[in-house]
Amino acid sequence: MFNKLKENKGFTLIELMIVVAIVGILAAIAIPNFLNYQAKSQQAEAKANLGAIYTNITAYAAEGTTGYVGASLGAIGFTTSGTPRYAYSLTAMTASGFTARALGTGGRVIGDEWRINEGKFLRDVVNSDFNS
Repeated sequence: MFNKLKENKGFTLIELMIVVAIVGILAAIAIPNFLNYQAKSQQAEAKANLGAIYTNITAYAAEGTTGYVGASLGAIGFTTSGTPRYAYSLTAMTASGFTARALGTGGRVIGDEWRINEGKFLRDVVNSDFNS
């Protein structure tokens, strides 16, 4: 007498909306964390290169008679390879001290600034895009 209705196979609109909501919540949590990890990995370039500058300039000062005066990135043998995300410079050059600077110029680290001095004190001076 009554025809059996065909069994519908598939998802209802409510089930699809729940899945979309769950994916949205997961994305809202995961994306900021991913961007912070990406920025921190890009900061590793500055830390490694400032460490290399420290080593090179310390050797330069030990070999010369004027301390750190007259040192430049070229004179201490420092070069970068590839496409660096930071610009490097030497400042505050005296007979007994120096400051090397890394300024973020690309990627997630634009505006980020790191410095190291003769005491091997490495610090993040400006960290504008994300939390450390």
